[in-house]
Amino acid sequence: MQRKRLLDDPCPIARSLDAVGDWWSLLIVREALAGACRFSDFQQRLGMARNILSARLRKLVALGVLETRPSAERNDHHEYHLTEKGRRLQPVLQALRQWGTENLRPEKETSG
Repeated sequence: MQRKRLLDDPCPIARSLDAVGDWWSLLIVREALAGACRFSDFQQRLGMARNILSARLRKLVALGVLETRPSAERNDHHEYHLTEKGRRLQPVLQALRQWGTENLRPEKETSG
């Protein structure tokens, strides 16, 4: 079954979730904000399967959240960099971090 697309929904929350609402996309943005720019950086930091990472990176580039640039070290590679649109997700991630800190404690912190 095909997932319902919400990019044309009148609600900006629905459109935003359609664009970057899966956990992998936001974790990729988090790592890019922390300085990751190579495919191998994202894969190592997140432990994602290559096919899932490739698909998410393609989607984030298509949405204009990331852009590709030639690698300064190797001509046959490219790097992923946040665009201004991508950098504007930083307060969203900060809000999620704060909410998680205040409301979701790991099991080991809540027991005993």
